[in-house]
Amino acid sequence: MYTTFALAIIAAYLLGSVPFGVIIARAHGKNLRSIGSGNIGATNVSRALGRRWAYLCFLLDVLKGLVPMLVAGTLIEMSDPTPGLLSLWLAVGCAAILGHIFPIYLKFKGGKGVATSLGVALGLWPYYTICATVAFAIWAATVLLWRYISLASIAASVAFPVALILAIVLTPAWNFANLWPLLAASIAIPVMVIVRHRENIKRLIAGTESKVLKTKS
Repeated sequence: MYTTFALAIIAAYLLGSVPFGVIIARAHGKNLRSIGSGNIGATNVSRALGRRWAYLCFLLDVLKGLVPMLVAGTLIEMSDPTPGLLSLWLAVGCAAILGHIFPIYLKFKGGKGVATSLGVALGLWPYYTICATVAFAIWAATVLLWRYISLASIAASVAFPVALILAIVLTPAWNFANLWPLLAASIAIPVMVIVRHRENIKRLIAGTESKVLKTKS
């Protein structure tokens, strides 16, 4: 099993490294690195090509995290998963996220990992899936209210571990002794995502961050 998980971790990293935003932009004759923020994610694809292609990029980046987690999940005994097995499952997801942030195909200069992290969380049923749904709802509400993707990503990142803590406390069948690796990762991954948004945070404070969903005058 450990050999299988090792191969799954490598495969997850290589899949996570696939820069779908760059590929989509290049297919349209554009260099995404030279447009807008230079980021390889859906927000910058929207600047370069419009919302339709941004939605496609977002979906593909989510699948980079979701598919490896679903495949790895078939190896887990879900009736009573041990901390060791949960840690291996998480390692597959973390590999996909790290692949997006540090892609081997782009000299380790990648994106911020929000969409891929969402895919990882959705794929870790049921512990992360429910909390990811809550975090995504907060992300969507923040975008609609303030129209800052970066602020929404930060808000969702903070909400995710809070939702997991509440879920563990309120669900008698969820044993903290088994689930502590999930709680640790639920804090570490959002911290990494927030750190990747440090330039956005500076622009939010300065009032210069770009908005989305702007209405035409």
